[in-house]
Amino acid sequence: MQVWPARFPTLASAEPYAGNPRKLANRVYGGRLGNVEDDDGWVFRGRGLAQITGRANYGKFGLVEMPDRACDPATAIRILFDGMVHGLFTGKRLTDFDTDDSRSAAATGYRYAASRAIINGDIRQNGPKIEAYGRAFEAALRAAGYGRESASADPSVVVVLRPGSVERAPDMESVNASHGAKFNRLRRLIEAVAGFLARWTK
Repeated sequence: MQVWPARFPTLASAEPYAGNPRKLANRVYGGRLGNVEDDDGWVFRGRGLAQITGRANYGKFGLVEMPDRACDPATAIRILFDGMVHGLFTGKRLTDFDTDDSRSAAATGYRYAASRAIINGDIRQNGPKIEAYGRAFEAALRAAGYGRESASADPSVVVVLRPGSVERAPDMESVNASHGAKFNRLRRLIEAVAGFLARWTK
């Protein structure tokens, strides 16, 4: 009744679904989000870090034939990154919520609350929570050495805390020379994200 008040306006309307997640999923998600079969609401229920839901959304990530793979940590991270970078969830992307002055000394920072729209339109309800998580995680990244002032193992690469953006010094001669360092930074960042999300979803 709290999550879907339009579908379950009374206790009597909700009671038949109590304790029956399969029946509930098919009632709530059946006939939408690309779901066409009787059991699609359950089969394509929310999974993974981004909680992708519905046959159509599973199809965007090639998981219609193996939906349980969305729970695999590596797959869940790929879904989260690809979906947010390319706007595969709602059409909104990480870069849509960057500020014009994010690289200046007076940067106001990334618009975390508004960026909730990348995953879901419930900004009013969950935007403040996302804002708090984003600010805390950004502070942790900066404390760990990421950001404009951070020293890099590869001095030709400057990491900027701006989604989807990496600045390269103009005198960089070889992309291949920095490939290993970039991979290690990306791996550490992904591990940090996974650990942070695991901690906050407990």
